[in-house]
Order: sequence, then C-alpha cells, then structure tokens
Amino acid sequence: MNGLVFLLDVDNTLLDNDQVTADLRSYLTGEVGERRAQLYFELFEARRTELGYADYLGALQSYRSCYPRDPHLLAVSSFLINYPFAERLYPGALDVLARLAQHGPTVILSDGDVVFQPLKVERSGIFAAVDKRVLIYVHKELELDDVQKRYPAEHYVLIDDKLRILSAVKHRWGKSVTSVFVRQGHYAVAAEVAQLPAADVAIDHIAELLTYDVDSLAVAGFRR
Repeated sequence: MNGLVFLLDVDNTLLDNDQVTADLRSYLTGEVGERRAQLYFELFEARRTELGYADYLGALQSYRSCYPRDPHLLAVSSFLINYPFAERLYPGALDVLARLAQHGPTVILSDGDVVFQPLKVERSGIFAAVDKRVLIYVHKELELDDVQKRYPAEHYVLIDDKLRILSAVKHRWGKSVTSVFVRQGHYAVAAEVAQLPAADVAIDHIAELLTYDVDSLAVAGFRR
C-alpha cells in the first residue's frame, strides 16, 4: 500500500478544456454556420447535463441524426481527433505532475467517453507523465471502491476543478482524502460553489502546487 496517492482530474485542472470548446465553436461556425453550430452546442450541453462530462463525439453523433447528409461532419471529426491538446496544457501542469510524483504515485482520475478522453490524455503528454496510470469512468465519484482497489493508499490527495466532485469524495472518504479545488474554468464560478462545503485546499492555478508544501497538503485533509 502506498502512503500517499495523488488523484488528478484533466479538464480545466491540467488542461484548458474551456479553450478547446471555444476553438471547436469557432471552427464549427466556420464550417456549418452560426445556426447549426448553435444546435451542436445545444446537443453538447444536453449530453453534458445527462452524462456529467463533455461528450464531443457523442454530440456530433446526435448532430448527425439531424443532418445526416452534411459533408462537414468529416471535417469536424478530423478537427477533434487531430486537435493539438499539448498546446492546451496549463502552464506548469506537467511540472506539477513531476513534483507530486516525488512524494507518491500520480493517477489521472477523470470522467469521459472511451475514445476522445483517452486520446486527449495521450496526445497532451499527460499519459506518459503519470506513467500510464489513468482511470476514466462515466461518474468517477461512484467508482471510489475501484480506485482504492487499483491504487490502495493510506491517504489520497484529490485535485479537481469541480467542487461537486470534491465534496462527494470527501463525504465518502472523510479524513482519508485531502480535497484540492483548482479554481480554473467555468466550474470555478458555478452556482453550486456557493452551496457546497469548501474544499480542504483551494488554489487559483494548478502551477501553485509547484511551490505548495506537499506535507502540509496531505495534512490538510485531516482537519475536517
């Protein structure tokens, strides 16, 4: 059993997924026009609400059912598959992974589909940076028993941009986990933030962990 394991989210924690979405919106508008682009993102948000994660390819499939003969679908699919995810890593993200790895295994704990999310993790360089330790679920907060079986530890540090996820895991694991709220991306200002308990630690940028005392980071979880 490891003494300490770091569990890190991907989207808007290590990688600026809001910018990925903005880039896709710009590209899609150029390909299919404003009206159809808006339809795609309405389908995208509906799937995000339903599934709890960003499902770009699933939304594209739904869009296809509305416009089955649209030749631009292939171009949009190519844009997503070939997107330069490494350019969307937050400054210092890989350095943070390297620093944390000096204190315990770093593990990606993410929600997502079975094609696009693994591709994003690999193409960004995150996959190699965590030595292939990647867990991707539909709802990761419901799979904590599997996480513990695969990476048993005396204490976990969970780093995520969604306070909802952090709160759910803290409720289950209690003092066995330190919850770290990275206030990046649109979830940092979501209405739920004012309604949920505060995380053990809150930072504004992932790069702050480059100078954060890791021992105190672990101890913070025992205070609540």
